[in-house]
Amino acid sequence: MNTASQGSTLWSRSASDIARMIHSKEVSCTEVVQAHLKRIDEVNPAVNAVTAVLGEEAIAAAEEADAALAKGHAPGSLCGVPFTVKGNIDLVGSATPQGMIMLKDAVSPVDAPHIRFLKSAGAIPIARTNTSEMCFRPHTDNPLYGPTMNPWDPALTPGGSSGGDAVAVATGMAPLGMGNDYGGSLRVPSQFCGVATIKPTTGRVASHFHFMPGSPLLTLQLFFSQGPIARTVPDLRLALHAMCGYDPRDPHWCPAPLGVYPMDRKRPVVVCTSPGGVDADPFTGAAMERAAQCLTQAGYTVEEAEPPRIREGADLLVQLIAMETRTFLAPVTGNMQLSENLTRYVEYFCRQFPDDTLAAYMGGYSLRTDIAREWCAFFEKYPVLVAPGYLGPVPGPDFDIQNEEGLLSFFRGSMMIFMANLLGLPAVSVPMGFHEGQPVSVQVIANRFNEDFCLDVAENIEARTERHTPVTPLWTNAGQ
Repeated sequence: MNTASQGSTLWSRSASDIARMIHSKEVSCTEVVQAHLKRIDEVNPAVNAVTAVLGEEAIAAAEEADAALAKGHAPGSLCGVPFTVKGNIDLVGSATPQGMIMLKDAVSPVDAPHIRFLKSAGAIPIARTNTSEMCFRPHTDNPLYGPTMNPWDPALTPGGSSGGDAVAVATGMAPLGMGNDYGGSLRVPSQFCGVATIKPTTGRVASHFHFMPGSPLLTLQLFFSQGPIARTVPDLRLALHAMCGYDPRDPHWCPAPLGVYPMDRKRPVVVCTSPGGVDADPFTGAAMERAAQCLTQAGYTVEEAEPPRIREGADLLVQLIAMETRTFLAPVTGNMQLSENLTRYVEYFCRQFPDDTLAAYMGGYSLRTDIAREWCAFFEKYPVLVAPGYLGPVPGPDFDIQNEEGLLSFFRGSMMIFMANLLGLPAVSVPMGFHEGQPVSVQVIANRFNEDFCLDVAENIEARTERHTPVTPLWTNAGQ
């Protein structure tokens, strides 16, 4: 692998650096966009992360921004910063296919709420990115665009479903990517590709899907969040601040303040190395040990403890999604031109919890409330939790459909990832370097609407950890 030297080229710079350089007129918006378009041309053929390049539109937006700056107009916080957009997020002028053949020409007449706010802050959409079919699998592949490659090793999965954005950011095709997270779809690919992300509190970032027939299922309403992927934690903070405005299309949006509650270092940060009683494997143990050392060096008090009912909560998330999938989705899949791979995944997924009774469904949501109450009490003592993301090594491509055990193993390794979705909690994934040649990360989790706590702690971990992105894949000569 070839890691770009920081500052050597525009495509290697962070979103914060690019915004600063444009604000100070060191570089133009057009130069920044052109550099990233060139990088896409060089790198994307090797990794297949970008499905549509928005070159003409991006150049036009950059030239318009440069003209406004020349007239003395104040730049937005993300003026001239390119970003990619996952294939299930509405963007005016390009399709929102969700990796599905039947939606390949589905062009929304409106932007998704957070895309509208990012554009208002001056950010420029530069490309659409690949995702898993119907954004359901934890491996990025679909019959419309094919598989996306992990930039560190093609024998590894890039994760999913926001795998295209994670790979695009990791390889310098854009400093920011917009994805979303229903059961780890931001944090899993970010961990597997060695980049950072935040899954905000459910309701923090307004969300809406133009092509969704009716309102989302209840699990989507409670577990799902839109969020950014970046190479640095400060970039996550910058993007999140731009994304969080009110939009009437999302009645669940909450006007919670952001950026006003810094983490009090006198209060302890708790580290949970072996969630659910699962002994830490070498990958998890190495990342958690380094994270604890970073926080101690930063002056935090670090204690070891475990939040309640992890195994029970992780199983509950799968149970509720499986029940809704089997009841509402499975009966209509015959008209959706789904691939054999996705059909097999849905079958494996739905077998885990065969009880479809209304009593079981209602009881599941009651249990969710019980678990949430116990976690709230836990956060009263420990305001921030540092825990593993995915437990164990990065799997290979199609690990989730080769056999049922592969999917079950992924579920077991995702316990702490699932808990943040189940309870709608904010969670930052921070890269911690490598173990045995594979990217490793930790999660920083806090109570609802305490993104500032997560970002503060994550930034202190990152400041004491070597960064390795953007990367040029070994099997291409781009950027040499």
